[in-house]
Amino acid sequence: MDDGRYKSDNNKESAVGEPVHSESSARKDERRYTYSDYLEWDDDQRWELVDGVPFLMSAPTWQHQKICSNLHYLLYGLLKGKPCDVYYSPFDVRLNADTFDNTVVQPDILVICDHTKLEKTGCKGAPDFVVEVLSPATSSWDRHRKFDLYRKAGVREYWIVEPDTKKVSAHILSGEDYITRIYGDTDVAPISALDNCEIDLAEVFLQE
Repeated sequence: MDDGRYKSDNNKESAVGEPVHSESSARKDERRYTYSDYLEWDDDQRWELVDGVPFLMSAPTWQHQKICSNLHYLLYGLLKGKPCDVYYSPFDVRLNADTFDNTVVQPDILVICDHTKLEKTGCKGAPDFVVEVLSPATSSWDRHRKFDLYRKAGVREYWIVEPDTKKVSAHILSGEDYITRIYGDTDVAPISALDNCEIDLAEVFLQE
């Protein structure tokens, strides 16, 4: 598993007095945490919980934050007056709240159209649209583990934004699988999950 943003040092103690486990050690550990445990952890630290295993998140880079800010601004304008709302991290998303309730993620950007999913602490269930902006530490995590989490939870569209190559991989849910479309920074990319919504990617990658 990648080092950096998702810290998995087994010697590091979590806010609940248990190790922050790596994926390899998770299979041997009998302890699994739930959303109720997650709510008791230190508010000064950011966590994600995947299949009961906690991962400590570090602060993103300014380039990452600039892209997130640009996307949020564009989506806010496009969705104003419509039933869908855009949010940004930190924002808890309980992907399996109706079953195990042991997976809580914090997407960089998300859009929710069904307001019954909103609760005081975030979203209960799958958002309609999710964006993750890659960093060297999270590339594999976002491309694989989160890809599978969002697909299985029924997220209708998942964008992976690559700051270095200025590309967007748009994964669109079709049945139980994602189909993928690739866009560059000169493209205007439609968001299939949202009606009459498209993004000028040149504005997303603008760093001024």
